[in-house]
Amino acid sequence: MTQFIDLGLIEPLMKALATENYTTPTPIQAQAIPLLLQGRDLLGIAQTGTGKTAAFTLPILQRLAAENIQAAPKTARTLILAPTRELAVQIADSIRAYGAHLNLRHTVILGGVGQNPQVKAMARGVDILVATPGRLLDLVNQKHVNLSGTGILVLDEADRMLDMGFIRDVRKIVAHMPRKRQSLLFSATMPGDVARLAQDMLIDPVRVEVTPQATTVEKISQSVYFIESAGKQSLLTTLLRDEALSKVIVFTRTKHRANRVAEQLGRSGLPADAIHGNKSQSARQGALDRFKSGASRVLVATDIAARGIDVDGISHVINFELPNEPESYVHRIGRTARAGAGGVAIAFCDPTERAYLKSIEKLTRVQLTVTGTPPREAGADQSDARPAREARPPRDARSEPGNTRNTTAQPDARRNPNRRRRRPMRQAA
Repeated sequence: MTQFIDLGLIEPLMKALATENYTTPTPIQAQAIPLLLQGRDLLGIAQTGTGKTAAFTLPILQRLAAENIQAAPKTARTLILAPTRELAVQIADSIRAYGAHLNLRHTVILGGVGQNPQVKAMARGVDILVATPGRLLDLVNQKHVNLSGTGILVLDEADRMLDMGFIRDVRKIVAHMPRKRQSLLFSATMPGDVARLAQDMLIDPVRVEVTPQATTVEKISQSVYFIESAGKQSLLTTLLRDEALSKVIVFTRTKHRANRVAEQLGRSGLPADAIHGNKSQSARQGALDRFKSGASRVLVATDIAARGIDVDGISHVINFELPNEPESYVHRIGRTARAGAGGVAIAFCDPTERAYLKSIEKLTRVQLTVTGTPPREAGADQSDARPAREARPPRDARSEPGNTRNTTAQPDARRNPNRRRRRPMRQAA
């Protein structure tokens, strides 16, 4: 079995790895590190939790240490782009740990906090800059950051960059960089826009794919409750009464729903934190710290805010609302079953979400185990919670993914004509 010592890493890095009790590289680390040490461009297909941060951080640190070049004012020798603040902070923490015995400087640029400390940090130049695209582009346009000499570029979680609408900003940032550089792109899935970005960014790249594209972790037990929307909160409360759900992330589609779910859990005696894009960076970090430490065992999150949550021991992921995009489901449940551990993913599916479930099962090639009638919480009225066989998909043909026929849905005679129809809406998190 390959060990880190076999990969050609220098002694200061090996010392840092020993401090972290890391001896055996993950598959992506074993494949990527030797290639990156050769200076190759790389396209990595890897899900969260596969160890990709160390896969690119370790060879970058080794290259920078070997070059022994002083960064000029306002410049960065390496740029690592991440889609969310949490992921940027996580990457910076890894750089700090792995580079503990190297004399290299790094900083983080992200939104949600004042820019003055970031401008000050960049004033004398850094070896590694970790950034989210929006704030970085602002500082580049303000001439506080100069990327004209940046020799290494890493784009992490490119598919999430696409989902969040950052691809245009990424392209603008890359346009400020030299064409001659080492470029790395990592993504869990490879939609068309990401593939085109990779083609434009990378030169003769090696492709490292450690899991089949868009598949879920095999060790995750996946199940679904079919239930009306109005019964979801009661079902969630009932499930969380079981202390076997020791560390749980609950996913919603919108920020508003995340707040409501967390507040209602709190009123039921189950303290929970909500984390989403409207929260300040300090509030988001505080919620994440409480979750990591075990002070809070439930974190309610939107897809965007959850990117970069790297917490060990997450026992369950609950999809309170199914995501609009099936790839997001893959990212969500990847929060559990990390580092070889098992995990449980539970989905709540109301009749309007059946099309989303169908798309998820098609993408993952896994049929979720149907859990029958939801358990009843003592004293709760769950007359709206029905067994799976009674839940019906939307009658509107336009809600079915891939249905491009120009048809008009016929009214459902069984529907209450006075009830306003509700369609799932995609809202930025």
